[in-house]
Amino acid sequence: MGRIFRAFLEAPSVYVCNTCSAHVVSGDDVVSKQFQGRHGKAYLFDNVVNITLGPIEERLLLTGVHQVADFFCNGCDSTLGWKYELAQEPSQKYKEGKYIIEKAMIKKCQQ
Repeated sequence: MGRIFRAFLEAPSVYVCNTCSAHVVSGDDVVSKQFQGRHGKAYLFDNVVNITLGPIEERLLLTGVHQVADFFCNGCDSTLGWKYELAQEPSQKYKEGKYIIEKAMIKKCQQ
């Protein structure tokens, strides 16, 4: 495996991995804070960095069946959330290509 380079985000606020403090997402990329994850509250984001995607699987979530891929921090391999790859319901199509990050897995840093 090659060397992993970390991206560092320059934004007024950045969410970082709770375990290793690797930058994960800019506070500007929050789509919604009204989501529920496995460990409680979760946020929907447009773009993330410093992650590795796992395999795509079909999962029954609160809003129906979706094809999702869990993703992991490049710094410490902690599971941070999942990426919506495909939504079955037309009303859920807006989630495709977006990321759910569990609030318990990240912390907000002001820069």
